[in-house]
Amino acid sequence: MPQEGIGATAEELIRELGNRRTRHTAEAQAGQDPQGSSYVRDNALLDLARRGELSREHLRRLVAVDAQCQRTELAAYALMTTRFPHRPAADLYAGLIGLVGAAQPSLADCAKALGMSEEDFRHGPRTYRTYAFDGLLSWVALQGSQADTGLALHSDLTVYLGGCAELVQAVRTADIPAPDEFLAHYGTASAPDLLALALETTDDGLRRGDDPTTALHTAWLLEKSLEDFWRAAAEPARG
Repeated sequence: MPQEGIGATAEELIRELGNRRTRHTAEAQAGQDPQGSSYVRDNALLDLARRGELSREHLRRLVAVDAQCQRTELAAYALMTTRFPHRPAADLYAGLIGLVGAAQPSLADCAKALGMSEEDFRHGPRTYRTYAFDGLLSWVALQGSQADTGLALHSDLTVYLGGCAELVQAVRTADIPAPDEFLAHYGTASAPDLLALALETTDDGLRRGDDPTTALHTAWLLEKSLEDFWRAAAEPARG
């Protein structure tokens, strides 16, 4: 049974995640310590852009971290497909494989426009945060229930694509020099069909007996790993 106050459908769980984000925002604005909150919305790269401190090197780091994550995503979604080969879950994973595969050429174009070498593009910053999203997504693929994967991937699409759109808007507003290839790649992503499939996948898993409380926690963990994704691009490498 779900904990008191935790919904039993995908829409209810997503609303709960949204409520936690809103509570964190209010706590942060009040100067409270948000570390005990169930959700900490933190896009370090966006913060740099809004302060006018975003550099070309930060853009290169983002592209390198993203390229590494794409390679992990393709393997993770393939594994999810073998574990949950029925619809709608299999359709979601196949759609995500298609989305990532289609994004790889334009990400490579970003790297070229930013003057990155093949070595730079293939190897992200060697910090723990560079691998946080990779590790969490791999764990979800290996251990998560169907509902866990559906809700976590809904959070991934929502937080990552939303963060990219906000970043591009901030870059344009601050008139930060960025190649057209970068602005096009990070500013035009949208996946309403996949978001709908993620909802269906979550609900189907819940009907099959998956635990909604665990699904909610898994989605929260995924969102936390995305904080480290942004920090990996924003912070200097430490080796």
